[in-house]
Amino acid sequence: MTVRHDLPPPEPDGRIAFILSLARALHESGHATHRLETALEATSRHLGLIGQYFATPTSIFASFGTAERQQTFMLRTNPTPPDLGKLVRTTEVARAVLEGRLKPDEGTGKLDDLKAVPPPPVWATIIAFVLASAAAARFLGGGFNEVALAAAAGLATGSLAMLVRRLPNLRGVYELLAAATCSFGVGAVGAMFGRISIPIATLAGLIVLVPGLTLTTAIAELANGHLTAGTSRMASAFMTFIGIGFGVALGGRLVAVGWRPAGPVTVAAMPEWTIWLALLASALAFAILLRADRSDWGWIVAAGVVAYLATGLGSALLGGDLGVFVGALTLGLVSNGFSRRTGRPSAVMLVPGLLTLVPGSVGFRSITALLESQVVTGIDAAFTMVLTAVSLVAGLLTSAAVYPERPLA
Repeated sequence: MTVRHDLPPPEPDGRIAFILSLARALHESGHATHRLETALEATSRHLGLIGQYFATPTSIFASFGTAERQQTFMLRTNPTPPDLGKLVRTTEVARAVLEGRLKPDEGTGKLDDLKAVPPPPVWATIIAFVLASAAAARFLGGGFNEVALAAAAGLATGSLAMLVRRLPNLRGVYELLAAATCSFGVGAVGAMFGRISIPIATLAGLIVLVPGLTLTTAIAELANGHLTAGTSRMASAFMTFIGIGFGVALGGRLVAVGWRPAGPVTVAAMPEWTIWLALLASALAFAILLRADRSDWGWIVAAGVVAYLATGLGSALLGGDLGVFVGALTLGLVSNGFSRRTGRPSAVMLVPGLLTLVPGSVGFRSITALLESQVVTGIDAAFTMVLTAVSLVAGLLTSAAVYPERPLA
């Protein structure tokens, strides 16, 4: 048997296996690629390995050793929404290994055990869709009628999401199907009973599906020089917007077949104090949808309040665009302070807070306007969406430069 002397010897202590498991776990927790690569590079240095990493939303490449004697691994992955509970537990295992409390092979076993954690119950996920949609209707300026109808639309959207879990073949058309169902249902109720703002209720009912956070993450990756990941993630957000927009247009056309179009509606304003109920409802919805540990729910509520107040103050002083920058900057500083104080990832506060600020609703309006041949309105809304996302990313980058979160290694 010929012995190959140009290949590196087997890695005996499980460090490479641990890093590969850590890479997959962080990716499945919803880590952006630039943060994922930074964490893996710091971990390999701490463990005494020479490692180079390249991550995209659908794959991770890891090479260990020098150029002439490298071992290269490729992990095939799927884009996943953030899973805050898994991210917290992954971080705890990684720090235990880096601090010497666990051996790398023991850390690998604990990371593998995280795959067995079940998702939230079906009923809890559907309730989260309902709460998120009702809160979004209030944020968008809806009245009691719009909030009630948006909650019903959220119920339908969440039920379809649970159906897709059981029927994976529907996953590719889920956004289109949910948008068409929501648009038809809201439009039919509005045409029959009137006194309901159909656009507000429709958008609120679909708010969980709108990829505003994906768009913001894509711009952050592009700003950090990760062009492949940022471009592919932006294309994914664009395709989701297209699917939602087409579904809404289809549902609206079906309503027009059976009913006369509803006329303009004057929305009855809700009391000012209801905005705080909406903040609480949205925070609880995000906590469930992001699979956060119950011990972090209070921090998630605090993140929503911080984002809302800081953005409101910034908008009053500097205007809407810079107001979003102020909100993201403040949220980033608070989240990084939380990370340094508690040792938990800043994403526990940052991601739910960002969901209060992301420009997904503007992107939705842009696509629907273009589908209705309102080209100028659609392009203007698209520009506003991109500008808002850039303001968000600028605020986050500034906060990371001024006061970074606690590093993994």
